[in-house]
Amino acid sequence: MKRISIVGGGISGLTLAYALISKRDDLDVTVYESDQRPGGKVWTEKNDGFLCEKGPNGFLDNKPWTLELCKSLGIETVKSNENSKKRFIFSDNELKALPESPLSFLKSDLLSWPGKFRLLYELIAPKGPDDETVADFISRRLGREALDKLIDPMCSGIYAGNPHNMSITSCFARIKELEQEYGSLIKAMIKIKKQRKKEGGGEVSAAPGGTLTSFYEGAQTITDSLSEKLGSRVKLGHSIRSVTAKNGTYQLLSEDREIETDITVLATPAYASAAMFENLDSEISGALLKIPYPHVSVVCFGFKKENVARPLNGFGFLIPKGEKRRILGNLWDSSIFPNRAPEGHVLLRTMIGGAQNQEVETLDDDRLVNVVFDELNSIIGLKSDPDMSKVYRWTRAIPQYLLGHHKLLDFLDDRLKKYPGLYVTGNAYRGIGINDCVEQGYKLADQILSDIQD
Repeated sequence: MKRISIVGGGISGLTLAYALISKRDDLDVTVYESDQRPGGKVWTEKNDGFLCEKGPNGFLDNKPWTLELCKSLGIETVKSNENSKKRFIFSDNELKALPESPLSFLKSDLLSWPGKFRLLYELIAPKGPDDETVADFISRRLGREALDKLIDPMCSGIYAGNPHNMSITSCFARIKELEQEYGSLIKAMIKIKKQRKKEGGGEVSAAPGGTLTSFYEGAQTITDSLSEKLGSRVKLGHSIRSVTAKNGTYQLLSEDREIETDITVLATPAYASAAMFENLDSEISGALLKIPYPHVSVVCFGFKKENVARPLNGFGFLIPKGEKRRILGNLWDSSIFPNRAPEGHVLLRTMIGGAQNQEVETLDDDRLVNVVFDELNSIIGLKSDPDMSKVYRWTRAIPQYLLGHHKLLDFLDDRLKKYPGLYVTGNAYRGIGINDCVEQGYKLADQILSDIQD
């Protein structure tokens, strides 16, 4: 029987292990997690009756993978509140609703009239190269104002990234595909909408669609359920330092012993995998170290409803870098999902840091809380100190898909062919969200089973 060792007990590693035993219950699968809890960056914590998410707060239901996994695990999902479809951008020192239709966009003052007219040039803008930065792509097609006021905050909100070095092909593949196929994003939307109308389909968008989905007790429900199903196959507190190859098998060196295994999967962050590869293949290790992870802190505040001046009738807001604020944005979690705050209270979750604001890493918790409070107060109005405050720090938060990321992946795929039975997976490669990690887990399970049979 093949011994399969998965290093990393986050959503990627747990999903892979579950997919493998679901397809072949006779497999000898073990997950080694260095922490004393499973789940990785999927982490929900209760504080004084408030349900705080240290990491992601859910997934979009526009792809089947996570929904099917939840069904298999027997856990119920919760869709976000309809009201949470309202999203805001903090621009020119005020919150402005993100337009939801072409007509509302024309009426919106989020972009100036010159900025709106500039969008018409998109119809004839030339195609770009196979890959380019997000900033270059958007500036060429939609104009600099659209980049600064719309796309910059979106990059911060999703990736905590800098659009001036992020890869459009790796970060927003759908948008790049539409340009390459139709020559224009506007033309693409018109043609696809006509086709969908004939077929009786839904709305069309270049952006990811779907409804944000989570669980009544928070995002950690899914990783807890996976860990429970896997049972004793998950070994907590087992830190793997390196991987070596010997006589057709792999040796995993932990703090106190060596583990021999036939198949090894590193489902750890790129920097952790790089350290484990160092003795086996310095070129793979070096390539993995080229994937940066900026610092991000999450600050949760709980208030009585009457102590927040602005009605929290929406998802929250993002802030363009040009506004000279230190926070990236603020999510109104208690307006998005149920059970996030006690009756009569609200939960606000703020992101601060990211690739364009790394200096906040040096601030201690008290200073972080004060910075977040002061900036939120000036935007939504806070009438008292918070009833609950909690700071979560991610020294290395979200992997950055920089320009040329797809070439790095091609190199890794090619180099790993030298090591049959050795794989890497996780959010450092082909998608950072829960959906992406689950999808890659199932696909890798199929690949491993196919390789075993061959």
